[in-house]
Amino acid sequence: MRGTRRRLLKFVALILLLALFAESGCARKGDDAKDAGEIVVAAAANLTDAFEELGRRFTARTGVRVTCSFGATADLARQIENGAPFDVYAAADVSHVDALAEKGLLADGTRAVYARGRLVVWLPPGSNLQISRVEDLAGAGVSKVAVAKPDVAPYGQAAVESLRALNVWQQLGPKVVYAQSVAQARQWAASGNADAAFLPRSLVKEGEGRTIEVDERLHAPIDQGIAVVRASERPDAARHFVEFVLSEEGQSVLKSFGYEAPGQR
Repeated sequence: MRGTRRRLLKFVALILLLALFAESGCARKGDDAKDAGEIVVAAAANLTDAFEELGRRFTARTGVRVTCSFGATADLARQIENGAPFDVYAAADVSHVDALAEKGLLADGTRAVYARGRLVVWLPPGSNLQISRVEDLAGAGVSKVAVAKPDVAPYGQAAVESLRALNVWQQLGPKVVYAQSVAQARQWAASGNADAAFLPRSLVKEGEGRTIEVDERLHAPIDQGIAVVRASERPDAARHFVEFVLSEEGQSVLKSFGYEAPGQR
């Protein structure tokens, strides 16, 4: 009886272990992911939730695990220039992708624009700020506004462009606190270290705080580019992942996170 129970426990443990390995997704860099069928994607921070879902679906269809390294677009580009072992680069703009291609660091024929992002002002849950327009951030009740550094994060650049276009930069500029990425800007607002944050709509979950849409005519389009890294050791799997992001299913997932189709206005 005791031997039977021991065998049953071993069987249950085996099933749980298999389930753990079967659970896929865009795992964060640093997770234990040693499977030979794995690609590493350098992905802009605005893609955190969307690429985790895309990674899960891609793995379910191909068996290739997707591990993501999320960060500011410019920081990830510098890592690729320095030889970081990435297979795919998914940026928050097109210019950094083009710059890497000009340096011969991306595989020929793999560049594409996969999404257009939307910018919002986010007020975290519990905020008592009574604002309904971007211009209201200049009011006395707002002391700090988190913005991703415009020199490394395209969404931060779009935020500054919008404030200048609205002629409120002079009043709001002193209130801006610069984060290294949109993810950090969100964290600062969520923790109370900023009253509000300029964020990609993709990082705001339904019913989580309040958002104010930023008129997209106030800034350059946030078109986002993707490509396979030339030094990839798994170029075929990397190309398939890019194709999946561009596929009807991939585009549907991106749309569900608030992205628009490339070139849509």
